[in-house]
Amino acid sequence: MASATVDRQFGDIRVPVLIAMAGLPGAGKSTIAEVVSARLGATIVSVDPIESAILHAGIDGDQPTGLAAYLVAETLAEQVLMSGHSVIVDAVNAVEPARLQWRDLAVRAGVPLRVIEVECSDPELHRTRLEKRVRNLPHFEEPSWRAVEQSLEDYQPWKGECAELPRITLDTANSLGQNVEAAIRFLGP
Repeated sequence: MASATVDRQFGDIRVPVLIAMAGLPGAGKSTIAEVVSARLGATIVSVDPIESAILHAGIDGDQPTGLAAYLVAETLAEQVLMSGHSVIVDAVNAVEPARLQWRDLAVRAGVPLRVIEVECSDPELHRTRLEKRVRNLPHFEEPSWRAVEQSLEDYQPWKGECAELPRITLDTANSLGQNVEAAIRFLGP
């Protein structure tokens, strides 16, 4: 039986799915997440607007606001999953602890986890997209191209327990349509 949502169909029971986006800033994660969310009826929980709100609340920028944003995103995602709906977490997820955070949430919630890693194999296209990006997140400084290059140096390979997570890698040098269709097939029934 086909479903209009990404929820897994088991008899009469629908099981929500946790989808974790991963990839460098400006690679195209949010764009893919938005289209996949619209197609599948999943809720998006995005770390950057949460961090912007934390900073807007007056928490000093030298505090671990990024970590706090990931923890808030985890709490929100868990609430959505527990209400029976699928969630797409939009975050860089560059390091193993962040990736394992979503694995652990999926286990706690009793739902499948799927990871969609997004990269852009064309550095000039990636840089152009990053420099044109306007998200209007107050108190949140958009990363520079140099910061993205540094992030690439810190972006950990998928190894150990993380290598075993169900994952697809999409290249945004390809069309948005191709990437969305590949994501939908990966998430499949």
